[in-house]
Amino acid sequence: MSNGLIMKALGGFYYVETSEKVLYECRARGVFRKDGISPAVGDRVKIETDAQGKGVVTEILPRKNYIVRPPLANLDRLFIVVSVCEPQPNFLVIDKFIAMSEHKEIEPVLVITKSDLAPADELRRIYENAGFAVCIVNNLEESDLGEVRELLRGKICAFTGNTGVGKSSFLNRIEPSLGIKTADISQKLGRGRHTTRHVELYRLEELDAYVADTPGFSTMDLTRYDIIFKDELQYCFREFAPYRDHCRFTGCSHTVEKGCAVLEALAEGKIETTRHESYKALYEEAKQIKEWELPR
Repeated sequence: MSNGLIMKALGGFYYVETSEKVLYECRARGVFRKDGISPAVGDRVKIETDAQGKGVVTEILPRKNYIVRPPLANLDRLFIVVSVCEPQPNFLVIDKFIAMSEHKEIEPVLVITKSDLAPADELRRIYENAGFAVCIVNNLEESDLGEVRELLRGKICAFTGNTGVGKSSFLNRIEPSLGIKTADISQKLGRGRHTTRHVELYRLEELDAYVADTPGFSTMDLTRYDIIFKDELQYCFREFAPYRDHCRFTGCSHTVEKGCAVLEALAEGKIETTRHESYKALYEEAKQIKEWELPR
C-alpha cells in the first residue's frame, strides 16, 4: 500500500505518482462508483501495486477543495490567464472564475499576457485594486517569469483561461521540457483553437510544484458546474468585505438598494465598476438556481 498523487486521468486509468516519484497506471475500485465518487487529478490517494507497475486506487484521501469542470482537487492557486488583445479580455468570464476560486478557497492569481502587443496597465489596476496578485508577462522578456515562479513554488496550481490567451505557451516558457502542444489564433473566429484535451498535472522539479494545464473555455455556467447561491455570492467578491455589513437593511443584495454601503463604495470609486457589473450579472444567474431542483 502506497500513498500517491493522481497526475492524469484518461480512459478509465489513473496515473499516480508516489512519494518516491514512481508513476503507476491504476484502475479505481468499483466502490467509488457505488458511492458516487470519482478520483480526480490532484487527489491524494492510497494505491495497491504489483510487480508489473500496475495498481488499484483503494482510497481517496480527504480533499481540501474540488472543482467540477475541469475536475481537479486540492488546488492551492488558480492562475487565470487573460490576454490584453487577441482575444480581448472578457471581464465577466474572469470574474466568474475568481468567484469560483474564492468560493472553493483557492487563491486566484491573474496573469496578463501579450503585454508586448498592447498596454496592460488598466487591467492590472482593476484587479490589484480588488485585492488580487497580478503578474504581467509577454513573449519578449524572460525576466517577467520570476514573480509567477515564486507564486508556484511548493504549490499545486492550475492555469486556465480563454482559448488563445497563450496559456500553454506560457507553461512551456516556465518549463520548456513540458512540450505542451499549442496552436495559433483562428483569424476567422478571433479565438484560439483548443489544444489541451484532458487535465494533467505537470511536475516542476526546481520549484517543488505541480501545475495543471486545463482545456480552454469560452464561458462558464455556475448553475451547471460549481454552484454559488445568490446569498453566498457577496462573499466571493473580497473587495465588498469592508462594506457589506454596514448596509441599512439586512439581506441587502448590493445591487440596487438605498442605503447599501457597497453601492456607496462603488460611487466613491472604492470598488471597480467592471467588478460590480460582473457581480450583478452573476447575481441574476444565481437567482435562477432553484435548490429543490438540484440533484442530491
